[in-house]
Amino acid sequence: MRAELVWWELDGTGRTIDSLNEHLRTGAVEPWAQVPGLRLKLWIADRAGNRWGAVMIWENERPAHLPPNLAAGLIGRPPTHRLAFDVEAAVEGHWSPAGPGEPGPAPPR
Repeated sequence: MRAELVWWELDGTGRTIDSLNEHLRTGAVEPWAQVPGLRLKLWIADRAGNRWGAVMIWENERPAHLPPNLAAGLIGRPPTHRLAFDVEAAVEGHWSPAGPGEPGPAPPR
């Protein structure tokens, strides 16, 4: 497996974490459910550091064809950082879904 970490430094972009979360609620998440080889995608935010991005877990290498990077279009540039790693081990803990609609965008804070 491969893990990919991607994020934008939002200072100076005119975008906020809240505006990007709204983008997730208007259809940006669903196309990723059909990407071959994608095991998990998590959209992440760091309010203290004003950063927003995603963590993706791939079965193997990232495929060549992905849904359009709508966040890059909204932010106006490619991610500030894009890092990839080999996954050496993984475990999924015991958890219960929070309710209907899981998984999906987190509710606003």
